[in-house]
Amino acid sequence: MTGDVTVISGPSGVGKGTVVAALTAAYPEIWVSISATTRAPRAGERDGVDYFFISEAAFDELIANDGLLEWALVHGSARYGTPRAAVADAVAAGRRVILEIELQGARQIRQHLEGGRYVFIAPPSEEVLLHRLRGRGTETEDQVRRRMETAEVELRAANEFNHVVVNDDLGQAVAELVELLGL
Repeated sequence: MTGDVTVISGPSGVGKGTVVAALTAAYPEIWVSISATTRAPRAGERDGVDYFFISEAAFDELIANDGLLEWALVHGSARYGTPRAAVADAVAAGRRVILEIELQGARQIRQHLEGGRYVFIAPPSEEVLLHRLRGRGTETEDQVRRRMETAEVELRAANEFNHVVVNDDLGQAVAELVELLGL
């Protein structure tokens, strides 16, 4: 697959979704893929808007039928993946595509995508990341600990990406993405 695809990754809680939402609010022509997940929705999340919330069996079926461009078990608790057909359709239509995915998925995408931009969203510090994770109030302390352990691995992988954007100030992070995307 070839096309104008930007892969955005970074640790849980770094603000990937917030940055992408602000970017697409300013540039609604950008198409952002919706991931499928086996986890339960958080308060306020909507099926088909935030994620496709599916069963383990449905996820297994997508894998078996090559229906995912990438997928990963994240934080040892739930699987996430990018539905292949929707991305292929957006690329074929000449859309500017953003994939907001985990590190494992970003590594898999490199195997299927010629070219593309790879952007790592980093926190200003691990302390800030921990504060953001706890501030969400959506995970138990054990889940926060697991996410921080995963974040340590992900932060060491930032050099695998073409660009690193530090999300210290939302406006600045979005401005950097705008420049990287040539908008």
